[in-house]
Order: sequence, then structure tokens, then C-alpha cells
Amino acid sequence: MADALLSIEGVAKHFGDVEALSLIDLEINSGQVIGLVGGNGAGKTTLLRLMAGVMEPTNGSITFQGLPVTNMRSKLGVVPEATGLYHRLTAWENIRFHSRIHGIDDEVAWNRTAHFAKLLSIEDSLGRHTKGFSRGMRQKTALLRALAHGPDILLLDEPTAGLDVTSARTVRSLVGKLRDEGGTVIYSTHHLAEARQVCDRIIIVHNGTVRADGSPEDLMGQTGKESLEDAYVALTSDKARSRSEDNQKEGRIARWWRLFLTGRTPAVEVGEDE
Repeated sequence: MADALLSIEGVAKHFGDVEALSLIDLEINSGQVIGLVGGNGAGKTTLLRLMAGVMEPTNGSITFQGLPVTNMRSKLGVVPEATGLYHRLTAWENIRFHSRIHGIDDEVAWNRTAHFAKLLSIEDSLGRHTKGFSRGMRQKTALLRALAHGPDILLLDEPTAGLDVTSARTVRSLVGKLRDEGGTVIYSTHHLAEARQVCDRIIIVHNGTVRADGSPEDLMGQTGKESLEDAYVALTSDKARSRSEDNQKEGRIARWWRLFLTGRTPAVEVGEDE
């Protein structure tokens, strides 16, 4: 039986009068790629932030092997949609800085970085400053940064968004290899085809609630549909809530994830964005 790593019990999250998430109960086990699937405004990123410990739930609890997840950030690796790289640093300097925060020896971090950099075909660019990197190169660097300290769970927020076909395929291939090596990945996406391709288990989030949780075959069987897309539509037939507009959205997302990367929990909440 798989070992339980992350437990989410009765979790709700409010931003003022907005209920971003309502009564979420989930258990994340080791050795799986788990897809968080939902449209814009569904609550996926809010749930990821709670899992990462950069937010605390309004109600309920999130624990990592029985301890508050806010105390266990060294066990997590996060790749946000806004990568939060320091552009004046090289790729390796970004990775090394993050690893040192987690107390990882430079040699250990370098060996892990070199291993995964080869899989991502980025080993020749580790000494380059990230200012001139393409979207794909920034995303790969963020992946290396998240993996260098040897996390037990990797949290990915739309990891292939904006990537070209080759880069997206490389990222998916790495996720598959991590699973084959016994790793645990939580993979947030709004692309059903991608979720089916890389995920063993799919959690559908809609309007702040979990609508379904199981393998693609389970979800199709539950709804009596012959395709995952038809199953998704059947499970999310009620109108999606509107997504709140925020002119500073990108800056706020980057701020949240940077706070995670430096190990601090902010005192002031930021409104829901996804």
C-alpha cells in the first residue's frame, strides 16, 4: 500500500466574502502523478498554495506525514507559473541559492542538478544568466531549482503553459521519470489531454469544490462517458464562477511563490486568482 504523504482534511479558504475553496478532503500518496484539473477560477492555484504552506486554510488542516505542512517546506519542491528567477544570476546560481536555503551542500545540489539538467537538455546553459532565457529555459531552470534539494513532493502549476511542443514534451518526460523512480508529483493543468497523458490520478476542481477524484477510467465509468472530455463536462455542468480581475495579478503570484522559496509565510493575504 502506498504511504500517505499529504493529508487535506475539511479545508476551506475564504478571501473576505469570496469562498475560494470549500470542504476539501484529499490524501496524497507516494509514487503517483496526480493531476489537478479545472478551468480558470476553479481554485487550483489556491489549493496548490495551501499545499505548499504559503497560505493557511480558513478552516481545516493540511499535514505532511502528520505535521503541519508550514513546518515541512523542505520536503516540497514548487514550480510556479511565474518562475521567480533572479535574472542577474546564472541558472546554477539561482539553483544553488535555493538549495543553500534548504541547507543542502553545494556538491549534493550540483550532482542532482547535473543529473536532471541532462534529462532536460539544459546542461550547457547552467552557467548562463537567466535574463536572456526563453520561456522554456526559465521553466526548466525552475524545475531544476525545485528538484535540487531532493523533495518528497513536487508541486507544478501549469508547467507546460507557453512552452513549445519540444519543451513541453521534455517536461512531461521528466515527470514520468520521476514517477518511475518513486517520486510524487502534483500537476496542475487545464488541459485534459495532457492530464490523461501524464497523470495516474485526476482530481477535478470546479467552483472551489472537488467534483471527482480517480483514474481517467474511473471518471469515465462514473459518468458513463466514453471520453475524459465528456466526463469532465458532465461533472462540471454548472456555470463556472467568474474570475476576479486583478491588475497586479502576475506580481502577486510571483510574490507568493518567492515567499515560499525563501521560507517565509506572509502576514497579509492576497486575493484568489485561480
